[in-house]
Amino acid sequence: MTQAVIIFTSCGSAGEAERIAEALVAERLAACVQMQPVTSIYRWHGAVERAAEVLLHIKTRSGLAPAVEARIRALHSYEVPEVVVVPVSTGSADYLGWIRDETD
Repeated sequence: MTQAVIIFTSCGSAGEAERIAEALVAERLAACVQMQPVTSIYRWHGAVERAAEVLLHIKTRSGLAPAVEARIRALHSYEVPEVVVVPVSTGSADYLGWIRDETD
């Protein structure tokens, strides 16, 4: 079975997060995208910043990670959008099969 991954990216607004999530699912690059409001504290251009963001948890297959990253970059407003790919080492066979089926 193709390995499932979760890709994380954070967005500056709920609207941007929804646009990215909907595009990824509609284009079958992701089976599911969850959106979660977060507060991020980070260093940017030498200063410590704080921002309200929306974190996306993108469920997909490892082979689609490059295409997901390309779509995020095309749709994202950030100069350097977060794209972190985490492999799923194990999980429900039915759920992992669903991810595979929805991204074929």
